[in-house]
Amino acid sequence: MAVETLSATSPNGAPGAAAGAAIVTGGSGGIGAAIVRALVAKGYRVAIHANSNLQSAQTLADEITAAGGEAMAVGADLTDPTAVEAMVAQVVARFGAVGALVNNAGICTAAPLGEMTVDMIDRELAVNVRGVILATQACLPHMEQGAIVNVSSNIAFAPMAGMTLYCASKAAVASLTEGFARELGPRGIRVNGVAPGATRTAMTAWIDDAALADISGRTPLGRIGEPVDIAGAVAFLVSAEASWITGRTLVIDGGLT
Repeated sequence: MAVETLSATSPNGAPGAAAGAAIVTGGSGGIGAAIVRALVAKGYRVAIHANSNLQSAQTLADEITAAGGEAMAVGADLTDPTAVEAMVAQVVARFGAVGALVNNAGICTAAPLGEMTVDMIDRELAVNVRGVILATQACLPHMEQGAIVNVSSNIAFAPMAGMTLYCASKAAVASLTEGFARELGPRGIRVNGVAPGATRTAMTAWIDDAALADISGRTPLGRIGEPVDIAGAVAFLVSAEASWITGRTLVIDGGLT
């Protein structure tokens, strides 16, 4: 794996490895792992967060280290502020100031109206919304400039029946993205979002072949997404090339309507 070192030349750009670390929550597999690899290729030292799948995060960190990059695995329950602050402190102690944060971790609960339990509601909002807030707040004391990218979903803007709880949580992420950008812009911190469409990961493995064929058929580019499709956009948004972009959520769904 080639490792490209970036320098922090733009006042609102994202520093590379020489200036700080990147934290990717939910980085052990799927879209998160692809984002980790993309950021390492851009020269970042990357902390790979996992909660229940820390071994996978460690395996990915070992792979990156063996290839000449710098990575570490970190575990935390993102709904617990003490655990999140401890995780960030661990990253800063090893890699230095945080240059980029990617709030990728999330869960997806499918339940129609009338069957949503309080536990479902609380868990979905805790992981998908509270986790974004807590991770961002924990990183702020360690960010002088840099970039934050929040992972939303295309169905935040076109809710699906039976998925409205998930859609609402991801709509909240899009709202946080715009609001945080307004608050943090004066500090030189940019905040953007990506909203993937159906992407081939473990989270979408439950979608049957007929449904995937239907989505592909309605997509101008004729397929569903792959994790690398999302990772490339995230790598761009944290880079200095995106230094004049903040408060925006980029829908990445192949043009699906």
